[in-house]
Amino acid sequence: MHRAKKVVLAYSGGVDTSVCIPYLMKEWGVEEVIAFAADLGQGDELDLIRAKALEAGANKSIVGDLVQDFVEEFAFPAIRANGLYEGRYPLSTALARPLIARRLVEVARESGADAVAHGCTGKGNDQVRFDVAIASLAPDLKVLTPAREWGMSREETIAYGESFGVSAPVSKKSPYSIDLNLLGRSIEAGPLEDPMNEPLEEVFTMTSSIEDAPDTFEEVEITFKEGNPVAINGESLEPVQVIKLANELGGRHGFGRLDLIENRVIGIKSREIYETPGMLLLIKAHQELESLTLSADVLRTKHQLERQWSDLVYQGLWFTPLKEALDGFINCTQSYVNGLVRIKLYKGQAIVTGRSSNANSLYIPDLATYGSSDKFDHSAAKGFIYIWGLPSRIWSYINSKDTANNIF
Repeated sequence: MHRAKKVVLAYSGGVDTSVCIPYLMKEWGVEEVIAFAADLGQGDELDLIRAKALEAGANKSIVGDLVQDFVEEFAFPAIRANGLYEGRYPLSTALARPLIARRLVEVARESGADAVAHGCTGKGNDQVRFDVAIASLAPDLKVLTPAREWGMSREETIAYGESFGVSAPVSKKSPYSIDLNLLGRSIEAGPLEDPMNEPLEEVFTMTSSIEDAPDTFEEVEITFKEGNPVAINGESLEPVQVIKLANELGGRHGFGRLDLIENRVIGIKSREIYETPGMLLLIKAHQELESLTLSADVLRTKHQLERQWSDLVYQGLWFTPLKEALDGFINCTQSYVNGLVRIKLYKGQAIVTGRSSNANSLYIPDLATYGSSDKFDHSAAKGFIYIWGLPSRIWSYINSKDTANNIF
């Protein structure tokens, strides 16, 4: 069932993926393991991770620089889609998985591997995201999932790894499970498993506490071109730099913390803590600019599809026809989303204070004003209201007990 000669393993340097290396070779007879670690801008000591994979027994250890692709092909589309799972979470972890899966398949093809593997457990979201993405891209490749099948407790897993010289990074002092990339951090497990336990300040690294945030506000202007953020405070920036600066600005003022009960793909609820200052700031600005540049019917339709888009990404369905079709609609709308948004950052808040689009604004001052420059035809309102309310009057007339009076 698990027969494979050469396997490419998605490697993070954590307990499960490190133990996967000797387990695949000793228990499942894999002859060669290639460990692949993705650089997603997490700032880890990737050379140490590369070395740790070799110490755990990998035949080869690769670190792939995916930062630019991550931002341009995954983060920016999420901003254009206002991608917020259940209206709150900006998909910082979920967006990384299809990219890692794509690169795993590429490495497998390049190296002649007959399988890929990951260290996801049986009750997380990532197992779904990896399995479905890999099957979509390379249905002929086997997907090996030792951590889902070995049946060991956390303590037994650590002990198994230590018998092969694999050290455990988790201690009683730091019981949290953390996922980190350029878009944000997710923190779970340990005392956070009790939904009533307030997260301690020690779990946060990207955002200041409200108490430590500056006592004065900071105004930020974010410029968009065709739905993509391209400048902050008038300075044109490359995509990766946009995310980094947005993280810095939002995080400094304590903006971007989330504490939520999340509905996982597999049907259970989990308590998740997120720090995503940059993505939340950019999505908030993008939503505001869309309100200025998109018509009401397009906005309403897009709001509905944004929820569906976010669900697909969260559920691991990035490489699917429906996701591609939704992208087509979203991308069509974004050619009009050009302009800038001004936001005031203060003590955990991001307050929109202005928005402007020279080329695409649908806000016409001479129609909106109540002053002397008003060009709106007020006399047209009576006929509009008559037609608009006609179905309601007909219904009331037909279903009322008194139909003697002619409503027409």
